[in-house]
Amino acid sequence: MTARVTLSDVAREAGVSLATASRAINGSANRTVRPELRARVLTAAARLRYTPDATAQAMARGRTTSVGLVVHDVTDPSCAALVAGVVGVADASDLQVTLACAQHEAAREIELVRVLQRQRARAVVVAGPRHDDDVADDLLRQALADYVAAGGAAVVVGTAGLGVDAVVVDDVGGADALAHALHALGYRQPAVLGGPRTHLASQTRRDAFSRAFGALGCPVDPAHVVLGDLTHEGGATAMRELLARRRPVDVVLAVDDVLALGALAAARALGVRVPQDVALTGFDDVLTLRDVVPQLTTVRVPHGDVGRCAALLALDERPRTGARVLTVDTEVLLRASTPDRSGRAVA
Repeated sequence: MTARVTLSDVAREAGVSLATASRAINGSANRTVRPELRARVLTAAARLRYTPDATAQAMARGRTTSVGLVVHDVTDPSCAALVAGVVGVADASDLQVTLACAQHEAAREIELVRVLQRQRARAVVVAGPRHDDDVADDLLRQALADYVAAGGAAVVVGTAGLGVDAVVVDDVGGADALAHALHALGYRQPAVLGGPRTHLASQTRRDAFSRAFGALGCPVDPAHVVLGDLTHEGGATAMRELLARRRPVDVVLAVDDVLALGALAAARALGVRVPQDVALTGFDDVLTLRDVVPQLTTVRVPHGDVGRCAALLALDERPRTGARVLTVDTEVLLRASTPDRSGRAVA
């Protein structure tokens, strides 16, 4: 088996140092090679049939051909669509995506940004749930600032205000539109399965939904807002707690589709029919849950578009001043889990 030709072989053949051979073939961010030396190195490389390392070439110029993507949970149904959006843009630019999972740990998220900086990824997209945590935000803000100062680009998905470009979802508009649609269908006694207290997207959705229903003359009873984990079991637990309070409710908003699926399972286990006894909605329009019976009314969040927008921002090298914020629209999808009750609504 023929041994692989190395850059050291090329340097020896050309009679130059390894550093000079590297600069001649891979380029350099701050050093140049005299034309006659470069020609000698390239001739030697051709004679030896040397194949340069694309990663080494990119790093010599100051950045690699990779885009870092930091998520929190690869099992989250919405994560796959977002990753696909980022990968699609990267592929079109002949770039690779390095996927890293922070596992819902703020410290790990920050360390992953630092690791990607050390690996000289040309850009990083930080996607995943953001929390009401000033300390964690300050640390992430500094890590992202360091990343940009080192020559990379950074984009955050989910919130603005971290000093870099951001892609945010119009959760307020979606929750407001959902409340108005449900009110038009005749619903007057809403409840909310609101997710974790500090989870910003959940907080935004439950507050906007409650505010909109209140403006329509149907304020949400505080006893009808139940917080809990953003999981199937979290939705089931919250639904059981809500139903145990035995207060009149005609529609339940779960601030996440996975929560809604858990709520549906709990209702069925307790003999409460959806939608005959109580209507139910989610938020996200997760593809894998579209075959649930009854089909779930929800607010569509185009996670693929979110990923594409984030990647396009990260790779946009046009001069600019200040951080940019792109807002991705949402859409209400009315389905069988919220039938029209307007014929028997009480104003």
